[in-house]
Amino acid sequence: MKKLQILGTGCPKCTKLAEQTEAAARQLGIEVEIEKVTDINRIVDFRVLMTPALVVDGRVVLVGKVPGIDAIAKLIA
Repeated sequence: MKKLQILGTGCPKCTKLAEQTEAAARQLGIEVEIEKVTDINRIVDFRVLMTPALVVDGRVVLVGKVPGIDAIAKLIA
């Protein structure tokens, strides 16, 4: 199972990234655990200065944008 974390304060872009990430995981048919990280101190621990961000299994793979479902699927596959 992959662990996916959405880093963001809850802004519309952060919410959209969470929705797109969930859809990408469904499209791939893989089992994932999705965590929404909204605590600014935890976000800074990832050395992320711009949100939203996507973390896959502890590695930051996307910062500051919300790509389409297909692009997210490639990042989490």
